Amino acid sequence: MEAFTLLANAGTDFSISGMWETMGLFAKLIIIILALQFIIAMTLTIERFMLYRKAKTQSINFIMLLRNFLQERKLEEAVQAAQQNPNSPIAKVVGAGMSEYIQGLEALEEEGPDDVGDFDLVDAVNRQMERAKERETASLKRGLTMIATTGSTAPFVGLLGTVVGIISAFQGLSGDGGGGLSSVAGGISEALFATAVGLLVAIPAVMMFNAFNSRVEGFQIDMNDVASELIDYVLKEGRY
Repeated sequence: MEAFTLLANAGTDFSISGMWETMGLFAKLIIIILALQFIIAMTLTIERFMLYRKAKTQSINFIMLLRNFLQERKLEEAVQAAQQNPNSPIAKVVGAGMSEYIQGLEALEEEGPDDVGDFDLVDAVNRQMERAKERETASLKRGLTMIATTGSTAPFVGLLGTVVGIISAFQGLSGDGGGGLSSVAGGISEALFATAVGLLVAIPAVMMFNAFNSRVEGFQIDMNDVASELIDYVLKEGRY
């Protein structure tokens, strides 16, 4: 407390604007980089949050419709329902599998020059859904790498500003011949401010990445479960 009192009495302005004015060019560059990281991370956070919310809502709606369509063997309607829920990864995976199933049934019934012969319909449907799951998983994870990068690098960027600020403080101290706390106040404030900004940027980014990664894992589990149910349906009905 005595140190901060002495600095205050020396006329040092510890407001954000005051510290910004006393910062050197390199320290300001560090703060600008952190600010850009924060803006990008928050933009991606909002975009991912809205996407996941739509995906969850549409997935629930599609699953409710899918059960009825499969029970009534309305395959074309199931594919149409999947197309009407474009933000649902489950709908896209199941829609791809149902389309492959319908096309496979038609191919098995073809005769003459268009006859494709016998083939494993279940395996064809399963491979099609696996490809769809990989695409949807990649789509769900889009942007998370940047959020994770922000969370992992922002503290180090702030630390770089801290190191530069401390160096500046010691240079000021040696230049003034040991002129007391007032001579190093600017460098210390730069160091502390850069560290604080780096942590403020990193903490929410790490929290959002962990939350979103958990959501993606939940979608993956749901896609696998519903895809397995469709495979069970094809195994039971595919030969008829």
